[in-house]
This record gives sequence, structure tokens and C-alpha cells, in this order.
Amino acid sequence: MRVVGLTGGVGSGKSAASLYFAELGVPVVDTDEIARVEVAPGAATLAQIAATFGSHFITPAGELDRAALRELVFADSAAKAQLEHILHPRILARSTEKLAALAKAHRYAVLVVPLLLEAPGFIDLVDRILVIDVPEAVQLARVAARPGLDDAMARRIIAQQASRALRLQQADDILINDRDLDALKQAVAKLHVQYLAWTRDDETKLT
Repeated sequence: MRVVGLTGGVGSGKSAASLYFAELGVPVVDTDEIARVEVAPGAATLAQIAATFGSHFITPAGELDRAALRELVFADSAAKAQLEHILHPRILARSTEKLAALAKAHRYAVLVVPLLLEAPGFIDLVDRILVIDVPEAVQLARVAARPGLDDAMARRIIAQQASRALRLQQADDILINDRDLDALKQAVAKLHVQYLAWTRDDETKLT
């Protein structure tokens, strides 16, 4: 099974693109979803976050106070590094397990990793990099429109991700997502056809 690493800056449309791949029958492993499970109430990872940063980052309902933790880590690089040290190895291990479980039944899978180029280990899981790209103005507008975020926080998040130039330089495929969802869906369908041909080419080489 081949693995396509889907990445892009915050607000680029990774979730929508991965949904369209899933609708086409492509298995999707989403590291954001894995992260949500890792910090669910009662999870060991959540307990470690509380022990590291303080119990005030846990709500009375036992959930992670995402807004408060986001404010901390995007203002304090050391805190950000601590959080990544807790989360990234766990997410990498779960991603590896999920891909291995899919390997015998599918031609290819999509691994969605916002920090594919930044977080160690993830790029070793993929055979090809697909970057969902948007102009920065569109990206800022989309992120600032999310609940609990504003333009200043959007800029801080973008500034701490890999640059757009680096992502484009590292990409094997680029999907520019500056139009509507129908256009994105059509672009994903076209890529799907190309990826199926790519996996067939690999099989031919093996035989």
C-alpha cells in the first residue's frame, strides 16, 4: 500500500479534501482525530498534559481547555515544544498502527498531517506529499472566522508552521484550494485517478 501525506497550512482545507478522498473509498488516517482521542477525558495523555502545564488547563467537565492551552503554546515556544514532546510520539505511533492495519486491503491511503514537514518521523510514513495550498489572505480569513480565534491568533499560528514556500518546494502534488467546495471535490477526484494509476505502476515494477 502506498501512502499519500496530505498537508497544508491551517485553514487550507485539509479536512474537506480528506473527506472527499474518504467518499471515494480511500482510507484516511487523520492525525488531528488521533490527537483528539489522545486528549479525551480520562486519557493518559491528558493526565500528562495536566501534570506538565497545570490542572487549570482541564475544564470542570474533565476536558482539555483547548483555547487556554493554545494561548499558552503560541506565546511560549518552550511550552509548545513540551506539548509536542508529549503528543507527537503518541500520534506517530497510532498513525503507524492504523496504516499497518490498512496495508493489505487498499492500494493507497491518505495520512493527514498538518505538521508533516515539521514533526519528526511522520514524513518517513509517506511515499508522496500532497499540499493543499491557498493564498495567505484566504488562509487568514478562514482561520480568523473560526470560533475562539481572531486575526492576531491566526497570524501567530501561521507564523509557527512551515512556510508556504517550503511546503510547495517539498510537494509532489499541489492542490490549490481557492475556489468553492465543488471545485475542491473535482480536484480530489482527479488526483484519485492519478493515484490509482501510480499504484498500478508500482505493481507493474514489482512484477
